[in-house]
Amino acid sequence: MSTPTPTTLRSLYRSLLRELPPRTSRTPSPLATHLRTTFASVPSTTPTSSITRASLSDSQSTSSSMATSSGLDAIGATKTPLQRVQEAQQLAQYLKAQRMYVTLVERYNPGMNMNEEERVRLTARRVGMDLPVDYVKE
Repeated sequence: MSTPTPTTLRSLYRSLLRELPPRTSRTPSPLATHLRTTFASVPSTTPTSSITRASLSDSQSTSSSMATSSGLDAIGATKTPLQRVQEAQQLAQYLKAQRMYVTLVERYNPGMNMNEEERVRLTARRVGMDLPVDYVKE
């Protein structure tokens, strides 16, 4: 596989967008907008020249993102389009794994986001007790 196909690039673009956090507003996030313009502006001769730049510069440190955005790897060698696509695929896999990790932590540690009163009440219910209702003076 010497050059990635448009179908591969489209799939990669969609997988990167899928891993972005959901927005509550109707406007897309700045990163999603940047990814869209990057993928839309990619010339057909170099299909991945700015794809990996957009995705990797958001997740890597400043020094490595500067090297990536100039098309160079850590040792200064020019990256091929295939290497850039592979890096973007690795980024998509990493983001998916992070999303799954957060989901599992929330599922198996349900009291993590509770306040102390709610945690005590649920602990008492677990052993079959109900806490008395606190007196509230009106």
